[in-house]
Parts: sequence; structure tokens; C-alpha cells
Amino acid sequence: MQKTKSMSKINLGLVGYGTVGSGVAKFLSRRKSFFKNKFNTEFVIRTICDVRQLENVRGLGKARLTRKFHDILNDPKIDIVIELIGGLHPAKEIIMEALKQGKHVITANKAVIANSGKELFQLAKKQNRHLYFESSVGAGTPIIKMITEGLAGNKFKSIYGIINGTCNFILSEMTQNNFSFGQALAEAQRRGFAESNPTLDINGMDSVHKLAILAYLAFGKFIDVKDIYREGITHISHADIEHATSLGLTIKLLAITKKENDKIEVRVHPTLISQDHPLASIHSIYNAFYINTDPQGNVLLSGEGAGQMAAASGVISDLVNFVSRGDRATLPCNLYSEASGLKIRKIDQIKTKFYIRFMVTDKPGVLSVITGILGKHGIGINSVTQKAHNPTATVPVIMLTDFTSEKMLRLALNKIDKLPVVKSKPVAIRMEKLL
Repeated sequence: MQKTKSMSKINLGLVGYGTVGSGVAKFLSRRKSFFKNKFNTEFVIRTICDVRQLENVRGLGKARLTRKFHDILNDPKIDIVIELIGGLHPAKEIIMEALKQGKHVITANKAVIANSGKELFQLAKKQNRHLYFESSVGAGTPIIKMITEGLAGNKFKSIYGIINGTCNFILSEMTQNNFSFGQALAEAQRRGFAESNPTLDINGMDSVHKLAILAYLAFGKFIDVKDIYREGITHISHADIEHATSLGLTIKLLAITKKENDKIEVRVHPTLISQDHPLASIHSIYNAFYINTDPQGNVLLSGEGAGQMAAASGVISDLVNFVSRGDRATLPCNLYSEASGLKIRKIDQIKTKFYIRFMVTDKPGVLSVITGILGKHGIGINSVTQKAHNPTATVPVIMLTDFTSEKMLRLALNKIDKLPVVKSKPVAIRMEKLL
């Protein structure tokens, strides 16, 4: 007669009981019977550490509450530490000490993985422990599992990502509801999709951290976040949204990484794409990843990239991944060594097409002066759109360029910006033709 396998019990130490931490506790409670029946495993939150949120802990039975994370790190009965406080410090130190104490670690911390991933992965290997981080990019949308497992064996060519839910929500509101940037941001904050201080989202830094992780997973190159070109969405106006729509285009904040021979591109910036492309249909707080691989081809993955349960879902995915692998403590792929010979292609070396908006005094000859400067810098113009003449007003002039280098475009725009007839800083948005 076959013996029934005994129930496994995994003790968890939860560091951080904010939005995501409380979501993880809620998720584990709701699905407790499922985990027992499906995986023959009981996840038990043994200790919760938080500086400010402990008074909000409800319904967790005998879980110990503490404000000292060392109470979790020094507890030999805790098997997995779940770090959900965010930021670099003390998160990095907590993760490192947990690994040294022989504990496995799950984190949703994009900043610490982007900035210190190489060091942490090497330590995990040395200690023969797991370090999982699915929720660090895309929340519960399983992009990390897709790259490291689902598409394992493929050669990655490029990744285009809509990876910040706040920015995507703002641009969607500006496009669909005719909101200004300020109105869309206020609505995002009202609905809980943006922080009271949304700087790291709208200036692109949140996307930079996530892109550094994706580029490493796809191409094996640890990239210093300072080397990733970054441009936020604060300069995008409703006028740009309208002009893009009239041209059959959509503006998205894209995180882009590509590899060609031994060069890698890594950049985050607003990008114009065709309204016919699948990424153009990704709205609100949804994230999406458009990946080109060989031999698989193009793959699109999309899901909610923000919110309590979306992020909690990614953490639970890591727990299940741990259980399904057993306690062999092998990493899902080689995350601790780096591909050799790869270099970063600097932004000045990249060539793209551009949408440019000039706000100018409506006088004869203005257009020829601007196109003359562009021409001297080797920048070809594919089309020009100018509103009807109104000599008393400042009017927009919209130009679409041919492929040109970033360096030459910036030199030309700096000269044009100094012209007396140009009334505000020119806005240049890159265009990408996605396959």
C-alpha cells in the first residue's frame, strides 16, 4: 500500500507589511486549502516585521509581530524571508544576511536587484540558496519566468516593454479622455495608481530599474542604471497626443533593449508606435512585453502591472516555484556570471526617426530657417504639418524626420531653440517601427 506523503510546512518571515505585504498575507489565507491539496504544502507566516504597519495586522493567528528585522534573520525555524520594504537600504543588507543565515529569499525589490543583483546572485550561489524576484518586474505578470524558463534556449533579439503602470495610465487618460498631463496625474493619484510623490514613475527611473533586470536576464550583461538612457513623460502635452493620433500613432513610455552583434541598447523614453501594433492597445495600469526571439519569433505578454494582488501574485508564484523545485536550491538559470565582450551602445550612437514639435511665431521664412539648420546637420524631413497662418499667434510646426543620429539631432535642436522665433523648447519623440 502506497504511503501518503507527509504535509510540508514552510515557515515564512515577512519583512514589510504595507500594500504588497498585506496582499501576500491575504493571498496565502485565501488559498490555504488549495496549496495543501495541490502542493501538499502549508505556508505559515511565522513572523512579520514592519516599522509602521503592525497595528494593521489582523487574522494571522500566532504570527509574531516585531519591529526588528533581526528577529526574522536570527530565527532558525524560518525557511524563507520575503523582503517587501523596497529601496536599496536596508533591503540589500536584509537579503544578504538572510542568505548568509541559510535562508531562501523572495523579493519584489526592483531597485536592489537592478543595482546589486550580481553580488546577491553570487552570494546565493555560494550559500546554495534560492533568490527569487518575479514581482520586481511586471508585478504578477510572469515575465521573469518567461525569459528564464518559457523561452529558455531562444536567442533574444529585442524587448520592448510598457513596464510602468502609472505612466501608462496617465498617457491612456490623455489619449482617451482628453486630459492634460496634470489632470491625468491627479486622477492616477486619486485612484491609487500613483504615489503622492510620483517622481520615480514619471521621470522613468522605475522603468530603468526594471529594464536593467530584463536586459541582464535576456543578454547576460549587468548594466549600471546610470548607463541606461532615461527620459520621462512630463514634457508630453495633449497637443502631442492629438498630433500623434492624427498621424495614426500612439505615444507610450517604452523600456527598450536590443542586441546586435556585441552591442546592447538600453533606453527608456516616450516612443511613437503605430496604432496597429499590439502594444498600442495596452491601456490603463496594464504592463506589456513584446519580445523578439530566434527561433520562436515575436511573443507578447501582458497583465496588470500595479496593485496589491497583482504584486502579491508574483510573490506567491515564487513560493510555488520553490515548492515545485524542492529544496535543491538551484537557481532557475545561471544568474551569477556575466556574458563577456558585450558593450553598451550609447544614446548618441543610436539612429531613429523622430517626431518634432516646434512652437514658433507665425512669420514668413520661419519654416525654411528651421529646415535649413536640420539640413546642415544631415537630418532629412519626411513630412511637415503646420496649422493655418495666424500672424498674431504662436503655432505648432510638426515634423517627422528620416533616420538620424541622436547626436546630430540634439546639436540641431540646440541651435533651433536659440532662434528668437522659437517660443518654447522643441519636443522630440523617438519613433519605433515594431515588427
